[in-house]
Amino acid sequence: MDGIHHWLRAIGHGLDRLYPPRCVLCGEPGQPPALDLCAGCQADLPWVVNPCARCGQPLPEDSAADGLCADCLCWPPRFDKAVVPLDYRFPVDRLVTGFKFHGGLATGRVLGTLLAQAAGARGEALPEVLVPVPLHRSRLIERGYNQAMELARHITRILSGRRVWHGVRRVRATSAQSGLDRARRSGNVRGAFVLEGAPPAQHVALVDDVMTTGATLDEIAGCLKAAGVEVVEAWAVARTPPPAHQPGGSPAAGDGPVGPDG
Repeated sequence: MDGIHHWLRAIGHGLDRLYPPRCVLCGEPGQPPALDLCAGCQADLPWVVNPCARCGQPLPEDSAADGLCADCLCWPPRFDKAVVPLDYRFPVDRLVTGFKFHGGLATGRVLGTLLAQAAGARGEALPEVLVPVPLHRSRLIERGYNQAMELARHITRILSGRRVWHGVRRVRATSAQSGLDRARRSGNVRGAFVLEGAPPAQHVALVDDVMTTGATLDEIAGCLKAAGVEVVEAWAVARTPPPAHQPGGSPAAGDGPVGPDG
């Protein structure tokens, strides 16, 4: 198996020399060996500078490092920590939309690389297994691919030693999360996922493209924790802006302006 992986990597490096990377934003040369994003455009992306230590939501600049947002203090998620490096605004929103809805798999490689780099740069123990958030079968047939699976696949190429587990299945189609408050979001995805077999590791990371309140990730994390997983991380490329809060603390905005996957 190691020989096959070495052979595939050698083919990939050869293709990179034949087709050098090109920035998906400005068209200038990308960064070798295979990042289709130039250093200037990468630096100009809307990076999250001071994230909540639990959910990754951007905190005010004057907040203490490793602090918690109000949402995590009031409604702590069942996942233990998050890696969400980017704000969901221009040009990240365009990249995600092109990847998710228009077959931009090359853009998915860029987003997966950025997420892998952010996860690896923390200097913490990495999860052994990546779990892509599954699509319902009808949505998968309609789209032709699962964007979370594509991200996970690229991440494993960069963070060696990780593997993807397909043991989470979405057993019912859910309505769009956008427009739902916090309680209705949670109810929308409650019971939508089941595990097929025992999780193969005690430290796993859920992988998705965009997170707002994290209701979907929280529901899957609950399934994994109930099955005995000790540490569940939530990895997503970007977070939407914190939703405006209604009286009583329930966010009014939806769980992602890019679609109903959750």
